[in-house]
Amino acid sequence: MARTFVKRAVIEVSEGLRIPPGELEERLRIELALRLYEKGIASLGQARRIAGLSKWDFLELLAREGIPLHYSEEELREDLEAAKKLAGNTRE
Repeated sequence: MARTFVKRAVIEVSEGLRIPPGELEERLRIELALRLYEKGIASLGQARRIAGLSKWDFLELLAREGIPLHYSEEELREDLEAAKKLAGNTRE
């Protein structure tokens, strides 16, 4: 398994935000993850880990926020090919 290095960032936020103090860190992590994914800076996996969410929860969040998936035609072809192979393996 590849070794992953983590960097920590500290952000100073004024008290004027209308976010309950107990939700601030989680909310900022989610907002950061959404914007990094939306701009193509972070992959889906990277963004969902930043947000601290499962893949499916992050996909639901993207849908609610109206952020489209970054899914190319090449990725679609690869997924269809994999699905065909799996379907062929299950037939008897």
